[in-house]
Amino acid sequence: MHTVVVGTTGVTASDVLAVARAGARVELSDEALAALAAAREVVDALAAKPEPVYGVSTGFGALATRHISPELRAALQRNIVRSHAAGMGPRVEREVVRALMFLRLKTVCSGHTGVRPEVARTMADVLNAGITPVVHEYGSLGCSGDLAPLSHCALTLMGEGDAEGPDGTVRPAGELLAEHGIAPVELREKEGLALLNGTDGMLGMLVMALADLDTLYKSADITAALTMEALLGTDRVLAPELHAIRPHPGQAASAANMLAVLRGSGLTGHHQDDAPRVQDAYSVRCAPQVAGAGRDTMAHAALVADRELAAAVDNPVVLPDGRVESNGNFHGAPVAYVLDFLAVAAADLGSIAERRTDRLLDKNRSHGLPPFLADDAGVDSGLMIAQYTQAALVGELKRLAVPASADSIPSSAMQEDHVSMGWSAARKLRTAVDNLARVIAVELYAATRAIQLREGLTPAPASRAVIDAVRAAGVQGPGPDRYLSPDLAAADAFVRAGHLVTAAETVTGPLR
Repeated sequence: MHTVVVGTTGVTASDVLAVARAGARVELSDEALAALAAAREVVDALAAKPEPVYGVSTGFGALATRHISPELRAALQRNIVRSHAAGMGPRVEREVVRALMFLRLKTVCSGHTGVRPEVARTMADVLNAGITPVVHEYGSLGCSGDLAPLSHCALTLMGEGDAEGPDGTVRPAGELLAEHGIAPVELREKEGLALLNGTDGMLGMLVMALADLDTLYKSADITAALTMEALLGTDRVLAPELHAIRPHPGQAASAANMLAVLRGSGLTGHHQDDAPRVQDAYSVRCAPQVAGAGRDTMAHAALVADRELAAAVDNPVVLPDGRVESNGNFHGAPVAYVLDFLAVAAADLGSIAERRTDRLLDKNRSHGLPPFLADDAGVDSGLMIAQYTQAALVGELKRLAVPASADSIPSSAMQEDHVSMGWSAARKLRTAVDNLARVIAVELYAATRAIQLREGLTPAPASRAVIDAVRAAGVQGPGPDRYLSPDLAAADAFVRAGHLVTAAETVTGPLR
C-alpha cells in the first residue's frame, strides 16, 4: 500500500487524495517528530510561568480573559473538545473526514502548534486503522476554522463519541481504539485547541473538488465536440491561431481538446441544410471560451490550495524564535472565495451543456435530426424528459452558485464577529460537482445517439471510440422508448469514473 510521509513543510494535493480516497498509510518523518518535541518544550515552559498565555493557561474565545490554574488545564482541553463537538445533521462522507484528519495532522507536524509527538502518532494510527470519526454536516462557520467537524475528530482521539470502523459499522470510538491497540490521548495544555483550529475540512473538499473538476472539464470538452459533430457544426472556430489572439490558457486547452476529438470527422462542416450556416450558435461556437474560463478559475483555485497545503493554521502558534503568538490565520476567506468561484464556473459549464442538449432535441435547430431524437416521434417521446432532468440540475447548479462567502454571522459573544462560511461553500460545491457530472452525462447520452442517427456520415475516430465504450458500459443507443433512468445512471457513472476521458484518449492521446 502507498505510504504518505508527513514532514514539517506541508503536503501535496496528491497526498490528500491518496489518504482520503485510496486509504494510503501515513507515517511521520523524523524531522516532524523533532519539530513536535521542540515546540512542545516551548509550550511546557510557558505553562510553568505565572503569566497567562492564550490557549495554554487561559480560556478560549470570549472566555480568554480567565486564567486557568494548572490543576484545571487538562479538564480545560478535554472540555473544549467535548463542548465544540456540537455538529448536527447528516454524516459527512468518509473521504471528507479522512482529508480533515490528515490535514490537521499536517499542521500539527509543522512544529508550530505545540502538540506532543504522541498525539500526532495517535492521529496517524487512527487514520491507518481505518477508523473514521462521525462528523456532521452542520457546525462550522469557517472561522476559527472548521471547529465542530475537527472537534468530532479530536473526540475520537480521546476515545469518546462515535466512529465508523473499517468494516463500515458505527460504534463507540473507545471500543474501536481498543480493538486496534490504540490508547486514547490525554490532552495537555494547548492540545485540545490545536486539534480543532484550522481550515482543514474546507481545504480537503477543495482539493477533492479540483481533482473531480479536472475530469469533468475534459469530459465537457469531449461532449461539446460530439455535439458539434451531431449538429454538423464547423470545427474551424477551434483553430489554434484564433485562440492565440485571445491568450487565455484555459481557452486554448479546451479548444485543443475539442479539435483532437474531432480530428478525422466526416460530419463537421457538412451542413445538410437548405440555408447553410455561416456560424454555429454560441453554445457550440463559444464552448472553449466558457470551459476555458472555468479551467483558468481552477488554476487560480489550485494555487490557493497549494498555498494552504503548505500552511500551518492554528491559533496561537509557536514561532521559530520561541514566541507563542495569537493570529488570524484560521480565517477561511482565501479558501472560501475560490470554493464559491468554482461553483459559479460549474453552473455556467452546466448551463452551456444543457443548451447544446436542447439544440440536439429541437427539430427546428438540429439540422435534420428527428424531434427529441425519438425513434417514431409522436409515438415515442425520445429524450424529451431527459432534457427536463438536465434543466432541473442546471437550475440547482445556479442556486448553488450563490456565494456562501458573501455572508457572515457573528458568534462567540461578538468575539468572532466575522466568519468565512467556507465549510458551507465547500459543502455546496460538492453537490455542484455531482450535479455537473449528471448534466454532462445527459449531453453525452444525447450526442452519442444523435451521431448514430446521422446515417451515411462517418464520425471522428475518437467519437467512435467514445460511442463504443459508452455502449459497452450499458448505455443503450437509438431505438424505441424505454425506461431511461438506468441509461442515464450508467452514463453518469461512465463520466464520473473518468471512462469518457479514457475512451477519447485511446485515440487522441492525453487531453489537456
